[in-house]
Amino acid sequence: MGDINSLIRQLVNYGMDKGLVPKEDEVYTVNRLLEVLKLDEYTEPEAVPESGELEQILAGMLDFAYADGLIESDSVVYRDLMDTKIMGCLTPPPSVVIDKFNCLYKESPQKATDFYYNFSCDTDYIRRYRIARDMKWTADTEYGRLDITINLSKPEKDPKAIAAARNSKQSAYPKCQLCVENEGYAGRLNHPARETHRIMPITIDGGQWGFQYSPYVYYNEHCIVLNSEHTPMKIDESAFRKLFDFIKLFPHYFIGSNADLPIVGGSILTHEHFQGGHYEFAMERAKIKKEITIKGYEDVKAGIVNWPMSVIRISHSDSGRLVKLAAHILDKWRAYTDEDVFVFAETDGEPHNTITPIARMRDGMYELDLVLRNNITTEEHPLGVYHPHKELHHIKKENIGLIEVMGLAVLPARLKDEMKKLGEFIVTGKDIRSDGELEKHADWAEEFKSQYDNIDENNVDEILKKEIGIVFKKVLEHAGVFKNDDKGAAAFMKFIDAI
Repeated sequence: MGDINSLIRQLVNYGMDKGLVPKEDEVYTVNRLLEVLKLDEYTEPEAVPESGELEQILAGMLDFAYADGLIESDSVVYRDLMDTKIMGCLTPPPSVVIDKFNCLYKESPQKATDFYYNFSCDTDYIRRYRIARDMKWTADTEYGRLDITINLSKPEKDPKAIAAARNSKQSAYPKCQLCVENEGYAGRLNHPARETHRIMPITIDGGQWGFQYSPYVYYNEHCIVLNSEHTPMKIDESAFRKLFDFIKLFPHYFIGSNADLPIVGGSILTHEHFQGGHYEFAMERAKIKKEITIKGYEDVKAGIVNWPMSVIRISHSDSGRLVKLAAHILDKWRAYTDEDVFVFAETDGEPHNTITPIARMRDGMYELDLVLRNNITTEEHPLGVYHPHKELHHIKKENIGLIEVMGLAVLPARLKDEMKKLGEFIVTGKDIRSDGELEKHADWAEEFKSQYDNIDENNVDEILKKEIGIVFKKVLEHAGVFKNDDKGAAAFMKFIDAI
């Protein structure tokens, strides 16, 4: 655990080293930490310890807090609430961070985002040591190199914390995890602490919006752009305008939006937001497989992208032309039905068609990818016809949102242990169906095992990674409305002609 005075000194030194705590605020910060740790006094350590790794310093403080009865349980939910409170003592107020961001922005947008991203990591809002645990690899496919990740950085809640959260008083503040009211909020058992959270105000389409980073960082500089009002997701002409307003502010970033319907949308449909970042996804690298011309917009470069999902890419030097064309394509798609390929605009009054849009700058031109989505369900596919089908649920059952659409799989943490165990069963020849946890993978394993002359302990991990990559490719193909075969290509062109 270490001496608490020594840990306080190490943490304050860390804050000063990272530029979070000015020299003038040193004593003040020590006293704020004493208050949080319910201590009445501080003794300067005789030998000033070298500033250790942040994870170790905080772990020592949390062990002290638990031993001293400051936190009720030693589980991750309680520890996260406490260590965020501790780091909040080192985090400058929003006004200071915003001033620094705006000053750097005048030099260049990238200098501003570089500062803000590093700041978000240094305050432990982004827990770098957790992100490092995520498993990541790539999968080569006919559509390009896909990114595969098993997300291990989002903490699993323990049963005690879940029960305590269920029994605690329900609160509607903040309304959701994207609301601006999260900035500086202490959190509770069923809502994360956000004392270290700082939001940069920006103007998008004449409205007040916030720019922040995702604490879970699924890819480099994964940011969230959120409406300052708690208003639902909506894909319309103004959404396309908002995307390009952001690109004009931060031309080195891409930005996209989840669709606005259940199943094909993201996990939060109640609060309008976009996601962006400083990362090149496989979809961005994908080439045009068929150039197209859209009547009335002959000046706009357009084409169908070589991708497992159905994507129209449009580009022009004038973003306004793309906004108008995107709105036109959206209107046509919302109302489009083609029974021959099971595309229905609506059934029983429920709309099914929408778009997942992604905007970027490329070689000085504005570019917009429009991914056609449909959320119809059937008895055979109750979770969605254009959603991973049941035979793929052993790997991926969750919604296919913006990040997956662009070619990055965010797979559940359970797969880490399941794949390790499955590898052992394959190598030793054990019956996969005899194991309750692995049984769901049996059909898949039997199918791919026959394709390899030899699977042993030296190659089984790489084979499993490769095969998971193939499953993810199929997941995206299932989510594609017009399939990549002759019938699908003809149906796609039929829709293009209808535009």
